Amino acid sequence: MSDFSQLQSADPSAWELAPGWSPLLDDFFASQVGVGLLAFLRERLKAQAVIFPPQPLRALALTPPEAVRVVILGQDPYHGRGQAEGLAFSVAPGIALPPSLRNIFKEIQRDLGTPPPAFPAPGGSLAAWAKNGVLLLNTCLTAEEGRPASHAKRGWEQLTDTVISHVSKHQQNVVFMLWGAHAQGKSELIDASRHKILMANHPSPLSALRPPLPFIGCGHFSAARAWRQGHYRA
Repeated sequence: MSDFSQLQSADPSAWELAPGWSPLLDDFFASQVGVGLLAFLRERLKAQAVIFPPQPLRALALTPPEAVRVVILGQDPYHGRGQAEGLAFSVAPGIALPPSLRNIFKEIQRDLGTPPPAFPAPGGSLAAWAKNGVLLLNTCLTAEEGRPASHAKRGWEQLTDTVISHVSKHQQNVVFMLWGAHAQGKSELIDASRHKILMANHPSPLSALRPPLPFIGCGHFSAARAWRQGHYRA
């Protein structure tokens, strides 16, 4: 019996995707880097590697390019069984909240007065955010069970850099939340004259309270709300 919590196919046509992203993705998977990435994924699946998430492009399926209002950048999918659901920092329904996500909910409550969701429903799935214009994008879109960063530098980063650049170029007044050094390194892809860039430490317990930019107390959620309200009535 197939385990639908893990990747089943290295064929991008089997992966959910909003139509507006298709030209960008088609170009990538036709490129030398894209062809190499798919070959690597096929090789790992043939070797019976357990790869997460089951839908690597889910962030691009739930948030069409024309709907992007906020971008939150993660780095790598969760590598525990059943956790990753293709959205940065989000975990599948019924899964215990990882520490970084707990800190995200803690900062939202401190900043906006919004209590965290009751576990296990809706728990730690951020799919509702994604459906409302928050692009929850990891810079690497697959990982193997128990092996963090196992698919780093295999080609995903070139695709996700292209996605970030596309949003910067084609959308207006987007808020980019860059948490941690890895995400902050993507700031050079963003036109700061047209978008709002917010930077803080990663929400991991190892860094969330550390200077110079502690995540707890960063106020990013109220800052994003104010920016959006300042540019749009809705």
